[in-house]
Amino acid sequence: MSIGYKQLITRFLGEIPLTAEFYFQFKKNNEPGTRYSLKNLKARLPKMLPEIEAGRRTTENPKKILVFTSLHYWIEEAATLALYFAATGHDVTFGYLPYADWQNPVNKFDVRKQDLYTRSVLDSTQKYMKLHSFMPSFPSYKAFPEEISAIADEVATYDTQYTLQVEDFDKDNALYKMRRERNETFAKLLYNWIQANHPDQVIVPNGTIQEMGVAYRVAKWLGIPVTTYEFGEQRKRIWIAQNREVMRQETDDLWAVRKDALATDGDLEKVRSMFNARQKADLWENFSRRWQGSDRVGQEKIREALGLDDRPVVFLATNVLGDSLTLGRQTFSRNMAEWIERTIQYFLERTDAQLVIRVHPGEQFTHGTSMVDVVEALSPNLPSHIHLITPTDKTNSYDLVDIATVGLVYTTTMGLEMAMSGVPVVVAGQTHYRNRGFTYDPTSWVTYYKMVSSILDDPEKSALTSEQVYLAWAYAYSFFFEYPRPFPWHLVRMWDDYDKRPFASVLSDEGQAEYGASFNYLLGEPMDWAKILTLESGKAA
Repeated sequence: MSIGYKQLITRFLGEIPLTAEFYFQFKKNNEPGTRYSLKNLKARLPKMLPEIEAGRRTTENPKKILVFTSLHYWIEEAATLALYFAATGHDVTFGYLPYADWQNPVNKFDVRKQDLYTRSVLDSTQKYMKLHSFMPSFPSYKAFPEEISAIADEVATYDTQYTLQVEDFDKDNALYKMRRERNETFAKLLYNWIQANHPDQVIVPNGTIQEMGVAYRVAKWLGIPVTTYEFGEQRKRIWIAQNREVMRQETDDLWAVRKDALATDGDLEKVRSMFNARQKADLWENFSRRWQGSDRVGQEKIREALGLDDRPVVFLATNVLGDSLTLGRQTFSRNMAEWIERTIQYFLERTDAQLVIRVHPGEQFTHGTSMVDVVEALSPNLPSHIHLITPTDKTNSYDLVDIATVGLVYTTTMGLEMAMSGVPVVVAGQTHYRNRGFTYDPTSWVTYYKMVSSILDDPEKSALTSEQVYLAWAYAYSFFFEYPRPFPWHLVRMWDDYDKRPFASVLSDEGQAEYGASFNYLLGEPMDWAKILTLESGKAA
């Protein structure tokens, strides 16, 4: 890759001490001159801090907390979160890495400017919390435990898969090497910081990829309680996981309490309304996404369009390659691509059934390997009983659910929705609704093929019972409406949300009643689902 003149100069300046400091000192607007920006936080801090001062609260058990993140948009969100904890009486360190992106190398000159800019923006917050930049200043030649290297490698693998949207890659890949170096450098710095400061709690977004994934793993390895969090499709809601990766959406504790509690008619109606919107390509309430690109056409027309006859229909729904909800989710297959390949190979011989492969519509917005490529590489000329629906095809996936005899999924939520429609579903990946009592959950290729074969050989015997369908509906309510907790600020619309619910509101008695518990869960207070559900049912009544 050729290096431009400007890049060459900034790389040269990055090797000279104090060049970034002089640049920043003499630049009038104190901006770094890159796309790294904290402008939204900077604009609101003059009002934030007086509201924090006026609304400060004390706590009987103050904790020593590290809130860490990287990337400028996460820094704005996480710094606001850190200020909340400071305002409620905790000893907070806000740790950050001043990067604008994760996939490109950054020269030392730019990253030093971005660090100075970050310190300048956050300088007024030091009355309430400590700031710590994890920007590497010089190489460390100290010996570190081998776990550091293993953590850096695991996360760099996920980073590369996520960024390139692939499952297989060569470890000579430049992106992998860059991510591994950055991850290991940060892991060493964080290890030293934790050893010196002994925090009671680490709080980090995501916890799977990039330096956030490193922070989660280092803290957990060192025995420090760590909370990960993320934001899904719903406004005013947050996903929270304690000592777990939040992107795995582990609902075990919630479902252990919820599975034996009857869902009310109101609960089920709420799920029904939401899924009607999903099927009709509409928005619904505080969800910010349309799930389908076109309206439904009905069973007869979809069969005619695909040329399907009366043989059983097997609906295979894919995920997007490299999506963070698929990373590390293999159970018996090496990865999702191998699962699809071996499934197609199986159905090449089963002409008594029709396989319909629906490649995830989200692929049309990605740049990595498509499942279309995987399928066509295996079988360029598919036989007439195997049908491939591309990401740009306007087929509504819910029409396919209506005609399916059996569903095959990796981790996509479509598997849950098929079960809700009474379709038996074989789950190949480690997803949150696996082993919940309404899906087929093989643990080996042998059991996978046996389950698929038994369903096709006797569809009536394999049909879900009414109890299993009800269980799928109850689980859907729990996952969509109980697992996400109330929260005032969503990452995607952070500043619209903050302007509606500033610190003055969130720190008030009313704000604490609505959101205080969620902040406490981020601090590590155990999520007692029995208590949570009891309180929520009381409010509903």
